[in-house]
Amino acid sequence: MSFALREHTADVAVEATGDTLGATFAAVADGLAAAHVDGIPEGGERFELSVAAESREALLFDYLDELIYQRDVRAVLPVDNEVDVAGEDDDWRLDGSARGVPLSGLGAREVKAVTYSQMALEETDAGWRAYVVFDV
Repeated sequence: MSFALREHTADVAVEATGDTLGATFAAVADGLAAAHVDGIPEGGERFELSVAAESREALLFDYLDELIYQRDVRAVLPVDNEVDVAGEDDDWRLDGSARGVPLSGLGAREVKAVTYSQMALEETDAGWRAYVVFDV
């Protein structure tokens, strides 16, 4: 699994790949963390989360939106994301966890929201690829 930050007008985009949907979702989430800070510090406690949606794309959007919500509510940056995705048709579910690094003292850049703008989620010969734009 890997990710790369991509420039996108006044926003930031993350392009990620993985062998599975879960690995790809986790890579996008790690890219979201990298959009906040240049280096990921040690420390923080793991927390779990679950998300359900009617499609894979909606699940990815809702998952990233939930990470931003958890960032704001817990005052932590979710890093080292782990995700399992299951579903079909219009019933998709994600169970995951992240290590929450306290935001205090990080000097993190603000990422306001995930967007559907140019979102892509596709199966490839090597696994899965995602492209997500974040409002900064």
